[in-house]
Amino acid sequence: MDQTDAFKKEVKENIIRQGVNQPALIATMNWIKSIDKKYTYNFTWLGRPIIQFPQDIVALQELIWNVKPDLIIETGIAHGGSLIFSASMLELLGGNGHVLGIDIDIREHNRIEIERHPLFKRITMIQGSSINPDVVQKVNALAKDRKKILVVLDSFHTHDHVLKELELYSPLVSSGSYLIVFDTIIEDLPDDYFPDRPWGKGNNPKTAVWEFLKKNDRFVIAKEIENKLLITVAPDGYLKCVKD
Repeated sequence: MDQTDAFKKEVKENIIRQGVNQPALIATMNWIKSIDKKYTYNFTWLGRPIIQFPQDIVALQELIWNVKPDLIIETGIAHGGSLIFSASMLELLGGNGHVLGIDIDIREHNRIEIERHPLFKRITMIQGSSINPDVVQKVNALAKDRKKILVVLDSFHTHDHVLKELELYSPLVSSGSYLIVFDTIIEDLPDDYFPDRPWGKGNNPKTAVWEFLKKNDRFVIAKEIENKLLITVAPDGYLKCVKD
């Protein structure tokens, strides 16, 4: 075994150990519960707020680099940092890779900043609900000639909405690529953590993932990703497509 393979083996074994390290897992969850709810607002990507844990950003970087998608579909735009991040990865990969962002309300000040960004050349935005039939039709039309597609769901976090997104967008994900569902961690947080939101324990992206996987065998939970990260908003949310 050469040094490169030996290092990869060491990393793989480390990730497996982390995944069963109960003190570390408990400490991680306690830390997540203790931080300010707007902790993720602290980070930007190339000038735009990205609103993600840095660990999840690194995980996305690894997946995009390995999958090399020619289209990344994202539901939920907010300030646009995630769109800029995905566009920057596609820019590094070269080719004609593109990012499609969907949001029910693209606020004008965010739209202006996204459109003036140097990487906007790789971005298309659609305003409307991600589960609206007209929006889905537009997405399918834009995805028609793309060979390798990766999907990120991060919009309205109720069970029913995310389950519908999973049903509508999962067919677009290519074998070997990923369907990533953010904020599945809602299921693991206290009941009163989101008192002003329509989602919570029992009604969130993770419960939608569990329901979706009962009937769809194209995807498996990539547990090794969350075991690698420990700190993530997407436990059970990294889904790998294993079938055409």
